[in-house]
Amino acid sequence: MKITRRRSLHFIGAAITAPFLSRFALAQSWPTKPIRAIVPVGAGSTIDVVSRIVFDRLSQQLGQPIISENRAGAGGTIGGAIVARAEPDGHTLLINSSQHSASPAVYPNLSYDTARDFAAVASLGSSPNVVVAVPAKGYKTLRDLVAAAKAKPGGFTYGTPGVGSAVHLNTERFRLSAGFDVLHVPFRGMPEALTEVLAERLDFACSSIAPALPFIRDGKLTALAVSTPQRTPALPDVPTTLEAGYADSDYTFWTGMFLPAKTPREIVERLHGETLAALRAPGVAEKLALQGIDPMPIAPAAFDAQIKNEIDSILALVKKAGIKFT
Repeated sequence: MKITRRRSLHFIGAAITAPFLSRFALAQSWPTKPIRAIVPVGAGSTIDVVSRIVFDRLSQQLGQPIISENRAGAGGTIGGAIVARAEPDGHTLLINSSQHSASPAVYPNLSYDTARDFAAVASLGSSPNVVVAVPAKGYKTLRDLVAAAKAKPGGFTYGTPGVGSAVHLNTERFRLSAGFDVLHVPFRGMPEALTEVLAERLDFACSSIAPALPFIRDGKLTALAVSTPQRTPALPDVPTTLEAGYADSDYTFWTGMFLPAKTPREIVERLHGETLAALRAPGVAEKLALQGIDPMPIAPAAFDAQIKNEIDSILALVKKAGIKFT
């Protein structure tokens, strides 16, 4: 058969476009079975609740159920290891929080690489931590609390849901900025820490917002500041720690979705787009707002870069604060 120049160009064009069409077809046909979502914390936690709100809508869009599997333990690293080792076909994903970025500092001997073994897909939203104390303490501003802490060096106390938790690291960042000493008291969860604050056995907490909001709204806790760079719509009258004058004290708690790193980019991008659509769906944003969750739109590549920056920042914070993990 005589091959003309036109036919030759046709063959070359087909060879170039075939892989693209194959990858495009893969992304369009995915998912072909139920999706397993590993949530590395207990049921009822903030990221568990947030993910289920989004999954209700996302599963409808994808035409496959998304089955949440709570695999709590070791600061989320048990669940992280499951997804890092999973088949990269888009049918196993990880829902994690900003604790994901802290894991290299807290667990230096991880079986996976937090930065390299995952592909960030989308943020489901962000939320601040909120500095709270009981009204009986008489603190009207964050500076009042700092003054009280400085007057009681080493004897001022705060509670968190554990050593190395995002709340712990956030409080240490704020403490270093404000320049006071404090005694850290870890608990199994934020509700237990807040119980001790309410009972006045602890001086304050820098709590994740969802468990603190009911007590703030009932007047049982005073909200003195939020940790995000901007104020949150959930507490519009509460200033940020930056507004209070404490530089480099901000800390954003986010909830994000991840796939194994070798998952085809076409699937990553499609899941990103479908997740954004789910977040914009009627009723979803309103449900998330009730949990104190603010929108945090970010592209997958930018999210990957943010996590790498956070890992470096937290490693530096741990060293500066002298935090020991045993």
